[in-house]
Amino acid sequence: MNRDEFQKLSDERIQDAKALLAAARWSGAYYLAGYALECALKSCVLAYVERRTEIIFEDKRFSEKCWTHNITTLVKQADLDGEREVAILANAQLGINWSVAKDWSETTRYRLSTQQQADGLLDAITDNSDGVLQWVKNHW
Repeated sequence: MNRDEFQKLSDERIQDAKALLAAARWSGAYYLAGYALECALKSCVLAYVERRTEIIFEDKRFSEKCWTHNITTLVKQADLDGEREVAILANAQLGINWSVAKDWSETTRYRLSTQQQADGLLDAITDNSDGVLQWVKNHW
């Protein structure tokens, strides 16, 4: 997959999550909202590799580390840790939203989620002014 495909998939999964939320399908909405963030971050990883192609030779396990669903690891792989910390210090609500979003994992597909959990994650990710996805899109 390339950056554009990850970006389109991210946007599509957000729409899927919203549709599932509207249909009271909390578990699916929760899972797909987090998956949308994962796809967006993988686009950021590819943007980072485009800027610093030598990273694949500096860290022979770089590509292997990208084969993850972990939000925090993907932020590190995209070299966005420092920028994220600065943004969080400047915007407390963004920090709160990151703390919600980072707890998502692919294993939630095996868990029943509540409406509150689904609403909370989708809001944390998609909030127009302080949402995690809005911030990520500035880097993809």
